[in-house]
Amino acid sequence: MATKTTTAAKKTTAKKTAAAKPAGAKKTAAATKTAAKKAPAKKAAPARKPESRVAMVRRARRINRELAELYPYAHPELDFGNPFELLVATVLSAQTTDLRVNQTTPRLFAVCPTPEDMAAIPPEQLEELIRPTGFFRAKAKSLIGLSTALRDRFGGEVPGRLEDLVTLPGVGRKTANVVLGNAFGVPGITVDTHFGRLARRFGWTTAQDAEKVEADVAEIFPKSDWTMLSHRVVFHGRRVCHSRKPACGACPIAPLCPSYGEGETDPEKAKKLLKYELGGQPGQRLKPPSDYPGQPALPLAAS
Repeated sequence: MATKTTTAAKKTTAKKTAAAKPAGAKKTAAATKTAAKKAPAKKAAPARKPESRVAMVRRARRINRELAELYPYAHPELDFGNPFELLVATVLSAQTTDLRVNQTTPRLFAVCPTPEDMAAIPPEQLEELIRPTGFFRAKAKSLIGLSTALRDRFGGEVPGRLEDLVTLPGVGRKTANVVLGNAFGVPGITVDTHFGRLARRFGWTTAQDAEKVEADVAEIFPKSDWTMLSHRVVFHGRRVCHSRKPACGACPIAPLCPSYGEGETDPEKAKKLLKYELGGQPGQRLKPPSDYPGQPALPLAAS
């Protein structure tokens, strides 16, 4: 009898325990399972369709047209009066700003107006004249070397061929293209740090090497566009599409740029990042072209 009573008591306790569970527990579990079945699985964001070569070329040329409207006054930002002055200024511009070069060359050209003068100047005196541009010893060596070569091999005249220019000490393709395009009217693509950065951001190239960048971009644009394209892209890189924090929110060509969003996208904050004439500040030339809408830069002593 005792055994039967104990068994009955256990069954009664089990029923009471089951009844004590929340009434909605089973419903909640069931509802969860139902919701899980009904909830649509999250779809991955569709992969961006690769851009065809034709589409990239069309977009690149449209960017060039937009930049032409934005910078109708684009120009070389080095002050010069003849091919020799431009050649010297371009060599000096390595690892410094065009502004600092422009502030330095008036005094330099007053002392050394010709290749013959520069070839004959004592190195120590030349170094002192160009000291503000930095790396003055190496630059002085290049300037004396190229001036001597111009005097001895080219009759004191700057040659108008790429093949000849790159034989001069301190003169590479970038410097040669600057001189050819702006002193001789020979089309050339100038790949400096700004041009290379923007060419990659625009999706025109993936190359890091300057000559490869030049070759890639040359295949996209007609030769007649090369020189002005270089000015426009460099202008945009200095004023809007900066290296560390591009002003994406103030960029007129943002809809055409696959790299939009790398920089500041808020319009008001982006406006504060604009430089030179777009930011209401002086430009880099002490003697800018007549159509330049900004202020001339100040001489070295006044800056």
